[in-house]
Amino acid sequence: MKKLIYIALSLCTIMSCARMGSPDGGWFDDDPPRVLYSIPAEQATNVTDQKMTIYFDEFIKLADPTQNVIVSPPQMEMPEIQAKGKKIVIALKDSLVPNTTYTIDFSDAITDNNEDNPLGNYTYTFSTGEQIDTFEVAGTVLDASNLEPVKGISVGLYADLADSAFLTKPLLRIARTDGRGHFSIRGVAPGVYRVYALQDMDANYKFSQKSEMIAFSHETYTPSSKPDTRQDTIWRDSLHIDNILQVPYTHFYPDDIVMLAFKEIQSDRYLLKTERKDPDRIGVFFSYGNEQLPVLRGLNFNADSAFIVETSLKKDTLTYWLRDTMLVNQDTLQLSMEYLMTDTLGNLVTQLDTLEMVAKTSYAKRLKAKQKEIDEWQKEQEKRKNREEPYDSIFPAKPLEMRYEVSQSMDPNRSVFIESPSPLEKLDTAAIHLYSKIDSLWYRAPFEFHRCDSMLRRYEMVVDWHPETEYSLEIDSAAFVDIYGLASKPYKEGIKVKSLDEYTTLQMQLSGITEKQVVAQLLDKSDKVVQEAHMEQDGSAQFYYITPGVYYMRAFADSNGNGIWDTGNYREDLQAEAVYYYPREIECKAKFDLTFQWNLTERPRNQQKPAVIIQQKPDKEKKRKQNRNAERARQLGIEYVKKQQVVN
Repeated sequence: MKKLIYIALSLCTIMSCARMGSPDGGWFDDDPPRVLYSIPAEQATNVTDQKMTIYFDEFIKLADPTQNVIVSPPQMEMPEIQAKGKKIVIALKDSLVPNTTYTIDFSDAITDNNEDNPLGNYTYTFSTGEQIDTFEVAGTVLDASNLEPVKGISVGLYADLADSAFLTKPLLRIARTDGRGHFSIRGVAPGVYRVYALQDMDANYKFSQKSEMIAFSHETYTPSSKPDTRQDTIWRDSLHIDNILQVPYTHFYPDDIVMLAFKEIQSDRYLLKTERKDPDRIGVFFSYGNEQLPVLRGLNFNADSAFIVETSLKKDTLTYWLRDTMLVNQDTLQLSMEYLMTDTLGNLVTQLDTLEMVAKTSYAKRLKAKQKEIDEWQKEQEKRKNREEPYDSIFPAKPLEMRYEVSQSMDPNRSVFIESPSPLEKLDTAAIHLYSKIDSLWYRAPFEFHRCDSMLRRYEMVVDWHPETEYSLEIDSAAFVDIYGLASKPYKEGIKVKSLDEYTTLQMQLSGITEKQVVAQLLDKSDKVVQEAHMEQDGSAQFYYITPGVYYMRAFADSNGNGIWDTGNYREDLQAEAVYYYPREIECKAKFDLTFQWNLTERPRNQQKPAVIIQQKPDKEKKRKQNRNAERARQLGIEYVKKQQVVN
């Protein structure tokens, strides 16, 4: 009996040991780490030491300090910031600036070691002078082209109000935007400032490269503050409010600056690469286009009339198609290329390069693959012959595979597009037929057929479609023949034009700006353009044949009248063309004619774009464990109030 009691007690002891620590389903540690003290002390003055240490009440982690921790004034040499057990050690490499307030903004980068509870928005401050500067300047940075919040861009101040400061001096104080595009520059001294945004590519804290996204304004700001009150909500749990407090605080101004960021046109021209992925063409890629195309001269072949040149719209991507199949089959083409490039002074000069263009797949391998294809075909035809089935005695010629963009259910305002895989030698429009069905009879229907502007291999067929009418598009064989003699197959497609009753008509009445030329764009849920309309003299923009659904609206001031949105230029004091968003969704229903009034400047730019189409979402807050104890309390049927669980 005693032996049984001893065994039972031993088992209880073992089970108790196995359940040491937080029991399954028990309470959790959801308290963030707490700062105990720091050396030098928080908000210390007359600091001369370049090393700082911050001590915490528990072991902590610091997430990617090079990206998440911002030191202001900005440091030319990267400081060393490390988490070591229960402390963070900061070593500044730059000499301390006299009479200056320093802020080290950790944001949410500090968490406890075990539970990842964040110490939110923590900033360590000290001064090398007699006082701490406490003003703050805050606002939002948006992409000028689409009003998307710009995350991770530096925003800084200059006390020097000259335009040249942005080009010649580092920013005085900086902050970095979060996922909402929001920034808050702290430790600002009294004075008058200009605000700039800079996506700093070379870490010199000034605008030195055209590839850097920037935002600028000639407006000046004088920081100030006043006492204010805000409402803070204390939550009992994730669903229930425990109390709403009126909390006094210091309100800093300005706090509503909106910066519109853009990248300048990359006008420096240099050769990116050349390639010969396919044996029948040579690709040449530049950083920027030019009307004067490169001149190619053959070194091991005659380049006279050897190429057909295809250019992109901006003439920065060029394709040199080889006309002669003998050259296509030549594995290595040696040539010289004379082209314009930008020198170190920013001037276009002539550059001469020697190129050796080697086909990615050799002619021997291509020939072998072709012979294998023929052999397999012959075997198949022999089998068909033995089975006394129809067979071919001649290997079929490879057809020219044209790409037809034709919808069987056609919108009345759409065109038919046809694209060739290679340049055409012959285009027979007489072999293209369009028939319309009227009272069960088919009649020829008129159309226009032309090559799309600036596109070598793409063609448009424009038709005055009649709603609720059937059409038949029929194209004869060999209507298209390319430069290598490949001919197209016959093609036939039935088309039914939709009824007008299936669409919405939308009129947007624009106001609020003085620009005479405005382009309005109807957008889908992905913020992509569905239709585009120019503002008419009466301020209206008309949209027709809209398929029922939910849409959004954007507009831009077309200052130069070229019909496209244009970016800005700092040295020319040119802002990007202004973009606006209609702040609500537009629901289009069949048979409806809609009219809306839109004052483009009624709302600030950062309050215009509907949240549902904003692609840059706010940063996910580190609250993974904040409600675990509240959930546990609900499971146990008891009340739980988390102290200091405050949401502003």
